[in-house]
Amino acid sequence: MSTTNIGETTGSRLRRSLTVWDLVFYGLIVIQPTAPMPIFGVVSKVARGHVVTTILIAMVAMLLTAVSYGRMARVYPSAGSAYAYVRAEFGNFAGYLTGWGIVMDYLLNPLICTIWCSKAASNILPIPYVIWAVFFALLFTTLNLRGIETSAKINRWLAIAMSAVVIYMLICMVRYLFGTGPTGPDFFTKPFYNPATFSVSAVFTGTSIAALTYIGFDSISTLSEEVVNPQKNILRATVLTCLATGLFSAIEVYTGQLVWADFTHYPDLDTAYSFVAGRAGGQILFHLVNGTLLVATIGSGMGSQLGAARLLYGMGRDNAIPSRFFGHLDRKKNIPSYNVMFSGAVALIGALAISYQLGAELLNFGAFLAFTGVNLSTFMHYFVRKKNRHWSYFVLPLAGCVVCLYIWFSLRWQAKLLGFTWLCIGAAYGLIRRRNAVVRPSTP
Repeated sequence: MSTTNIGETTGSRLRRSLTVWDLVFYGLIVIQPTAPMPIFGVVSKVARGHVVTTILIAMVAMLLTAVSYGRMARVYPSAGSAYAYVRAEFGNFAGYLTGWGIVMDYLLNPLICTIWCSKAASNILPIPYVIWAVFFALLFTTLNLRGIETSAKINRWLAIAMSAVVIYMLICMVRYLFGTGPTGPDFFTKPFYNPATFSVSAVFTGTSIAALTYIGFDSISTLSEEVVNPQKNILRATVLTCLATGLFSAIEVYTGQLVWADFTHYPDLDTAYSFVAGRAGGQILFHLVNGTLLVATIGSGMGSQLGAARLLYGMGRDNAIPSRFFGHLDRKKNIPSYNVMFSGAVALIGALAISYQLGAELLNFGAFLAFTGVNLSTFMHYFVRKKNRHWSYFVLPLAGCVVCLYIWFSLRWQAKLLGFTWLCIGAAYGLIRRRNAVVRPSTP
């Protein structure tokens, strides 16, 4: 969902006015209180019914990485990105590859939003998926070309409304569970561990998708210049946001698994949580949850497409990618219109070519490489360069690195193959540009 910076500007400097709780609320709005619901069916099938376990494991990785983001924000308070941190600690080319991976994430976000919106809309009006895919890709592109953005105030009220729907849904689920009659203790522990279906490799493959729940927490670090005492508050807010997201998400998927214990069959895998809600609260709750998720994902799709367009514009303006196309700016509306259309085309083609699961895995391919880079950058800066021998500067970033890499290695081979292909293209392009930059001055 598109958000605007909360801080105000005075001349060319941003006013430091944001507190820890301002940042936490901002982070929860970006992530959304419904974050684990779109991936519920896919993760449930892959992890063999252990969705809550995958959410909690992913939370550990995100908490460790959140500490690293907070610590790097102390060093580079105006940067606020994995690209900037890796570039500063490991050089331009490492930073470039990290940024190239982030570009893939930005392009994939509107793609998976297009897929999910199309599936959710089919639950309301059952027309062919391809028609809905074209509709939503055009909708995101048209609204962004017209310069329509949701404001931070609207996003805040949407987050509050979504939270109210989630709370009502949880009440319906608890009432449904009490109405199903007495059950044994193992009924309530199976979502965490079911010995009949548990598999370490399956759970970590599910975790590699479930981590999508937390995507967006790192955006807190981009507000470093507007925060009161950023040296402490960025770290605190990032950790608190991850913790709150993880616990709230765990409750949502835990109750969902109890209501729908048969993870082998859903009417539609991508919108499974809507059907889980329908079982607990009937058609009214089904349509309420399905509609809420549809609205949330439309907002996310619009915002992520414009974010992708702006990122591409920044790279084009810096001549990191062809500037004639990607550096173009519509002078009337101040929008990188070519990039908006390019991102829309990628979303439409991708929505017709790949599944929601593969799109989510590809997004996490780039995200976990970036998270690993941030953890390594923290270790390099504090423990190696600054020679700070406190145990936390050694254990926490390396533990974050190991957990993130293990989850990354747990991605299916299809995602790793496509992800490595993207990285190889980026590396080749970067090396060619570097070579040309060296050769060009020596030519007459």
